Amino acid sequence: MDRILVTYYSETGNTRKIAEAIHAALPENSEIRPLAEVGDVSGYDLLFVGFPVHSHAVPVRVERFLRSLPRGQKIALFSTHGSLEGDALSREAIESAAVAGSQCRIISTFTCRGKVSSEAMEKLDGAPEHEAWTSLAASAGSRPNGNDLAAAGSFARWVHTLSHNVGA
Repeated sequence: MDRILVTYYSETGNTRKIAEAIHAALPENSEIRPLAEVGDVSGYDLLFVGFPVHSHAVPVRVERFLRSLPRGQKIALFSTHGSLEGDALSREAIESAAVAGSQCRIISTFTCRGKVSSEAMEKLDGAPEHEAWTSLAASAGSRPNGNDLAAAGSFARWVHTLSHNVGA
């Protein structure tokens, strides 16, 4: 029986919601824990690691965690962000996470939009260099939504199946 851990770092709750949807779609024996509560991962066959995109990047604590994972560990990455799906800003963060965890076997990645905190919006609002992004981020106010949660569940089931075909 596979040992699976879904772990995440979340500040506004967006990434936690996606983590919970992923966990709900996995076998009963899977576990879910915030990143701050994760210690030794050597007994897990598969890790789902989630994070919010901060300034187009991976939060430092998530990057450190990914770099600390054992060589060959099977992982799937997921993130939430205020950008459009497939936008360069969201892709850069998931690609950076993949580089941080490059010693692992990365099965797949998943990203979805999430509501940006009012504090972050206020901080960036009025700065000409962020005008286009803040306007775009405001449209993510109702995300993640039911469709995003369903897509996260499908991602989890697909990754779990796919992980059996990836060597140990």
